Amino acid sequence: MRPAPAVVAGVLVGLLGLGGWFTVERRWQGDLYCIGRPGTLWNGLAPLPGGLAPECPTYSRSYRAEVRRGESRIEQYRLPGWQPRALLGPFRRAGYRQLTDDALPGSYSAFLNREGDLLQYHATREGNTTLIAISGQP
Repeated sequence: MRPAPAVVAGVLVGLLGLGGWFTVERRWQGDLYCIGRPGTLWNGLAPLPGGLAPECPTYSRSYRAEVRRGESRIEQYRLPGWQPRALLGPFRRAGYRQLTDDALPGSYSAFLNREGDLLQYHATREGNTTLIAISGQP
Protein backbone atom coordinates (compact mmCIF):
# COMPACT_ATOMS: atom_id res chain seq x y z
CA MET A 1 0.00 0.00 0.00
CA ARG A 2 1.49 3.34 -1.08
CA PRO A 3 1.03 6.56 0.92
CA ALA A 4 -1.18 9.21 -0.61
CA PRO A 5 0.64 11.93 -2.62
CA ALA A 6 -0.56 14.59 -0.15
CA VAL A 7 1.09 12.70 2.74
CA VAL A 8 4.36 12.36 0.84
CA ALA A 9 4.27 16.06 -0.07
CA GLY A 10 3.55 17.00 3.55
CA VAL A 11 6.47 14.92 4.80
CA LEU A 12 8.80 16.49 2.20
CA VAL A 13 7.72 20.02 3.12
CA GLY A 14 8.26 19.20 6.79
CA LEU A 15 11.74 17.82 6.13
CA LEU A 16 12.68 20.88 4.05
CA GLY A 17 11.45 23.17 6.82
CA LEU A 18 13.40 21.22 9.42
CA GLY A 19 16.52 21.35 7.23
CA GLY A 20 16.18 25.13 6.84
CA TRP A 21 15.69 25.59 10.58
CA PHE A 22 18.72 23.40 11.31
CA THR A 23 20.89 25.38 8.88
CA VAL A 24 19.98 28.70 10.54
CA GLU A 25 20.19 27.30 14.07
CA ARG A 26 23.58 25.71 13.40
CA ARG A 27 25.10 29.18 12.85
CA TRP A 28 24.04 30.34 16.31
CA GLN A 29 25.39 27.23 18.00
CA GLY A 30 28.72 27.24 16.15
CA ASP A 31 32.02 28.93 16.96
CA LEU A 32 31.58 31.50 14.15
CA TYR A 33 28.11 32.67 15.19
CA CYS A 34 29.08 36.36 14.85
CA ILE A 35 30.18 36.17 11.19
CA GLY A 36 27.08 37.02 9.15
CA ARG A 37 28.61 36.67 5.69
CA PRO A 38 31.68 34.42 5.66
CA GLY A 39 34.48 35.60 3.38
CA THR A 40 33.58 39.25 3.86
CA LEU A 41 34.50 41.96 6.33
CA TRP A 42 31.72 43.54 8.41
CA ASN A 43 28.90 41.55 6.84
CA GLY A 44 29.71 42.32 3.21
CA LEU A 45 31.49 45.68 3.45
CA ALA A 46 34.47 44.28 1.53
CA PRO A 47 36.02 40.92 0.66
CA LEU A 48 38.01 39.55 3.57
CA PRO A 49 41.73 40.16 2.98
CA GLY A 50 43.89 37.04 2.89
CA GLY A 51 45.69 35.77 5.95
CA LEU A 52 42.87 36.52 8.37
CA ALA A 53 41.16 33.86 10.47
CA PRO A 54 37.63 34.76 11.62
CA GLU A 55 36.75 34.22 15.29
CA CYS A 56 33.89 35.11 17.59
CA PRO A 57 33.97 36.05 21.26
CA THR A 58 33.53 33.15 23.63
CA TYR A 59 31.50 35.26 26.06
CA SER A 60 28.47 34.05 27.93
CA ARG A 61 25.28 32.71 26.40
CA SER A 62 23.61 36.05 27.09
CA TYR A 63 26.15 37.84 24.87
CA ARG A 64 25.60 35.32 22.08
CA ALA A 65 21.84 35.86 22.45
CA GLU A 66 22.36 39.66 22.21
CA VAL A 67 24.16 39.22 18.89
CA ARG A 68 21.47 36.84 17.69
CA ARG A 69 18.68 39.28 18.56
CA GLY A 70 20.50 42.00 16.64
CA GLU A 71 21.17 44.19 19.67
CA SER A 72 24.94 44.03 19.22
CA ARG A 73 27.30 43.20 16.43
CA ILE A 74 30.91 42.06 16.54
CA GLU A 75 33.38 40.42 14.19
CA GLN A 76 36.86 39.28 15.16
CA TYR A 77 39.85 38.33 13.04
CA ARG A 78 43.24 36.94 13.95
CA LEU A 79 46.35 37.45 11.84
CA PRO A 80 50.05 36.71 12.29
CA GLY A 81 52.43 39.23 13.84
CA TRP A 82 51.58 42.64 15.25
CA GLN A 83 49.45 44.38 12.61
CA PRO A 84 46.99 46.52 14.59
CA ARG A 85 45.86 48.72 11.68
CA ALA A 86 45.53 45.90 9.12
CA LEU A 87 41.77 46.31 8.54
CA LEU A 88 41.46 50.09 8.59
CA GLY A 89 41.99 50.40 4.81
CA PRO A 90 38.81 48.55 3.76
CA PHE A 91 36.74 50.66 6.16
CA ARG A 92 38.24 53.90 4.83
CA ARG A 93 37.59 52.80 1.23
CA ALA A 94 33.98 52.09 2.20
CA GLY A 95 33.56 55.66 3.44
CA TYR A 96 34.30 55.33 7.14
CA ARG A 97 36.17 58.25 8.69
CA GLN A 98 38.60 57.52 11.50
CA LEU A 99 37.77 59.65 14.57
CA THR A 100 40.46 58.41 16.98
CA ASP A 101 43.86 56.74 16.81
CA ASP A 102 44.93 55.41 20.21
CA ALA A 103 48.01 53.19 20.41
CA LEU A 104 49.39 51.65 23.60
CA PRO A 105 51.94 48.84 23.92
CA GLY A 106 50.14 45.69 22.75
CA SER A 107 46.83 47.47 22.18
CA TYR A 108 45.31 49.75 19.56
CA SER A 109 41.85 51.37 19.38
CA ALA A 110 40.01 53.58 16.96
CA PHE A 111 36.48 54.80 16.44
CA LEU A 112 35.19 54.86 12.87
CA ASN A 113 32.15 56.76 11.62
CA ARG A 114 30.12 56.71 8.41
CA GLU A 115 26.94 58.77 8.39
CA GLY A 116 26.27 58.11 12.07
CA ASP A 117 27.25 54.44 11.89
CA LEU A 118 29.83 54.38 14.70
CA LEU A 119 32.16 51.39 15.01
CA GLN A 120 34.80 50.53 17.55
CA TYR A 121 37.95 48.94 16.16
CA HIS A 122 40.25 47.32 18.71
CA ALA A 123 43.44 45.31 18.18
CA THR A 124 45.20 43.33 20.87
CA ARG A 125 48.55 41.58 20.72
CA GLU A 126 48.17 37.94 21.77
CA GLY A 127 51.52 36.17 21.63
CA ASN A 128 52.72 36.26 18.02
CA THR A 129 49.31 37.24 16.65
CA THR A 130 46.98 40.23 16.44
CA LEU A 131 43.33 39.86 17.36
CA ILE A 132 41.19 42.59 15.78
CA ALA A 133 37.64 43.10 17.05
CA ILE A 134 35.15 45.38 15.28
CA SER A 135 31.94 46.14 17.09
CA GLY A 136 28.93 48.36 16.69
CA GLN A 137 25.20 48.41 16.16
CA PRO A 138 23.71 46.17 13.47
